Amino acid sequence: MALEGEFMLVGRVLLGFLFLYNGYNHFAGYEGRVGYAQYKGMPAPSLSVISSGVLLVLASIGIIAGIYPVISAGALAVFLIVATPLFHDFWSFEGEDRQNELNHFLKNVGLLGGTLVLLATGGEAWKYAVGIGLF
Repeated sequence: MALEGEFMLVGRVLLGFLFLYNGYNHFAGYEGRVGYAQYKGMPAPSLSVISSGVLLVLASIGIIAGIYPVISAGALAVFLIVATPLFHDFWSFEGEDRQNELNHFLKNVGLLGGTLVLLATGGEAWKYAVGIGLF
């Protein structure tokens, strides 16, 4: 396909922007995120919010720019595997709250699929990428 590199770039930018925005919000809404992490029973909630915010920002830049793509996509996949059941435990809720948490859970499952696709292609040269960290 003649436009596969362009489609890949647009996909990387869209997916990366979502994670970048989320990482930014870990710092912009720090107090609220720490409170939510405490509510969900996270150990060391302040450190968890800061470290996950750093991970999201760096990994999103990595997939957008093509810098260490395997590490970047892998880090986002691990983040989603851990965070999704911890923070979107829909099975613990009823009614509208259950549906809201289920929607977030399923959104994260879809995002996990996107990160796994990038992980699978991370060892190949990406068009319009810096290309640092390829195998």
